[in-house]
Amino acid sequence: MSSTKNPLFILLAFFSIYVIWGSTYLLNKVAVTELPPFMLASIRFATAGLLIFGISRIMGKSLKITRTQFFNTVIAGFLFLAFGNGVVVWALRFVDSGFAALVISAQPLVVLLFMRIFEGKKILPMSMVGVALGLIGIYLLVSQKEVTSSENSITGILMIFACLLSWSYGSLFVGKANLPTNHFVNTGYQMFTAGIILGISSFLFNEPWSTPTNWSTPVQYSMLLLIIFGSIVAFTAFNYLLKVVSPEKVATSTYVNPVIAMLLGWYFLNEQISTQSAIAAAVLLTGVYFINTKKKLVILLRFTGRAAEFFKENK
Repeated sequence: MSSTKNPLFILLAFFSIYVIWGSTYLLNKVAVTELPPFMLASIRFATAGLLIFGISRIMGKSLKITRTQFFNTVIAGFLFLAFGNGVVVWALRFVDSGFAALVISAQPLVVLLFMRIFEGKKILPMSMVGVALGLIGIYLLVSQKEVTSSENSITGILMIFACLLSWSYGSLFVGKANLPTNHFVNTGYQMFTAGIILGISSFLFNEPWSTPTNWSTPVQYSMLLLIIFGSIVAFTAFNYLLKVVSPEKVATSTYVNPVIAMLLGWYFLNEQISTQSAIAAAVLLTGVYFINTKKKLVILLRFTGRAAEFFKENK
């Protein structure tokens, strides 16, 4: 995709990282009801990785990388995809897709804390407010009886938090690691190696494998959408936006993805959104906003307030 600031490309790219990434929680939830989680994630990422390699060759891009770069892509692929995403898929068997998306949205908060712990960087006053709000939002989210009383929900919550830590540490690792200079090729190596790791994990856990012909139609469509749009299109759009707009604007996906995931889970899977969940979402996302930007919160507060009223009226 060209780095030219084509307004149509920019609009489509934002749609991709907003709606497509937000919808992957729903798609994974649909697929994991029928397929073993590690097998599901393995097929998704290995296939996407191979497709990216093929597309790269067609585009004339070299797939050659150094041994150090390959080793680093394996680490990044494990932190982001094999563990960071694969275990989320596993946890979706026990928690709602919207809930998982909200917990993952706290990543900027954890990254900030990790930068303080591992790099000694000071936390700015505005960011400290964001951390406090984020912690309150997470507490409101996970303290609900509706969440903690269901079978294996505590295990699912703990696993999602572990994935959150993995994603956050991965963000720091990638910032300093020697990785392939081409973002598309880099993504391909991360996805393919993560797919292999997940495949090995699937066999170690004795997961039963099946062919796509044995899957139900909703699962077939979900996997297809996850591979093509969730893995390839959205990541390409993400890298394109990083080149043509400010990182702050790209980071707005952190606020939109959970809202999309909650709405889709509520509409298609009949996942219940309690008043406390809506309030927790508003508090948590406001905290993330404080961490990422210094702009005024008027628009966000109005939006989250209206969202809470909406879910209260339609619960």
